[in-house]
Amino acid sequence: MKQGGSRELDECLGDEAQVIRMQVSEEDRSVAIKRSAEVKSHDQEYFDLKDKIPTGLNLEGRFRKNKNLILEILGGNEEDWEDYRWHLRNRIGKVDVLSEFLNLSDEEKSHIARAGEIYRWTISPYYASLMDRDDRKCPIRKQAVPSVKEYMDESKVSDPMIIKYNSPAPLISRLYPDRLIINVTNACAMFCRHCLRRKDIEFSDVTYPDQMLEKALDYVRRNTEIRDVLLTGGDALALSDKKLDDILTELDRIPHVEIKRLGTRVPCVVPQRITPELCRMLEKHDPIYLSTQFNHPIEVTREARDAVDRLTRSGVIVRDQTVLLKGVNNDKHVMKKLMQELLRIKVVPYYIFNCKKVEGIRHFRPPIAEGIEIIEHMRGYTSGMAVPTFIITAPDGRGKTPMYPQYLLQPGVHGKALIRTWGGHVLEYDDEAEAENGVVW
Repeated sequence: MKQGGSRELDECLGDEAQVIRMQVSEEDRSVAIKRSAEVKSHDQEYFDLKDKIPTGLNLEGRFRKNKNLILEILGGNEEDWEDYRWHLRNRIGKVDVLSEFLNLSDEEKSHIARAGEIYRWTISPYYASLMDRDDRKCPIRKQAVPSVKEYMDESKVSDPMIIKYNSPAPLISRLYPDRLIINVTNACAMFCRHCLRRKDIEFSDVTYPDQMLEKALDYVRRNTEIRDVLLTGGDALALSDKKLDDILTELDRIPHVEIKRLGTRVPCVVPQRITPELCRMLEKHDPIYLSTQFNHPIEVTREARDAVDRLTRSGVIVRDQTVLLKGVNNDKHVMKKLMQELLRIKVVPYYIFNCKKVEGIRHFRPPIAEGIEIIEHMRGYTSGMAVPTFIITAPDGRGKTPMYPQYLLQPGVHGKALIRTWGGHVLEYDDEAEAENGVVW
């Protein structure tokens, strides 16, 4: 920098300019180097393991081979693969078709067929291409392929959201003061094995009558405190562009509705659904928030990245709501890697949900303590943006309740609080309130 420029900088910064030019002493530098080594050591285990955790951006070779086999089995071509309608028409929902792709034992085939008599299942060809054909423990397979544990669970558990007590109008679920859900369809691109609404899905896709939808919209119109409406189902993007455009247009006409949200897993299970035409339509209804669900780093693929890129370029804000699933992602390193991969593709980590206590999915439920431990090993260990809130759903339809690690060990006593840092240091913190001195800032 020229000398004159330096003087101008000094004048702008004042005393701060002197701070900038302060030289760090050798002693201070030595302390800083030791502290840096200490900070690094806190997460050395993850640094040693992170490159061994499989991710979608590193498995393209496997995906390509799987895709070619699936296209051969289903009689499709490359053009079909890029068409989300083809994926929806060719959802895999029969054991004999699935067994042409996955190496299944006769026992597994029997379990899938029996579970399918109780709970609906279909898998999009795209999502099937992410699976390991031979590994029964593959985290993608576990989310998509029915298992013996589903029909062996004979417990009778009431719906955790108690829909009938939280539905003041058709298709509406309302648990909070200023926002609500409109369940616009029961259809999904894929029926996940951990779905909390599996009892409401039924065995065929349903288009709800316009009269029901109009009653739901009318409820929103009449309740002026509603500022936030979530369209879900099912999956909001199972609707056609036109149908979704019509609903969003009606919401835009309601003055007190400030934001619209879409609940959808299609960026993860059929990213081809995120077309330029869809994005242009969504851009008209700004602001739009899209809540999606990625549960493992393998799901963060090139196709998912490109789909999210199209959405964000259209002004849609994409946030993730992961479900904590035993045998899939209940590992502190896997979960941290997932959140970091999501940030790479411009998806904001928002929630980690504890899997709900519903018949047929209880085998996925880890204890709450595991979720808290996972958050414990993210806060401070990675970017704050990568740390979601761990949520459990309160009984009796009482809504989402956050669970946190304990960092405040003792509230302020005589102006001093006892805290625990992310790195495990227990420190005294000055918590004394400043007395009013008449100074107005």
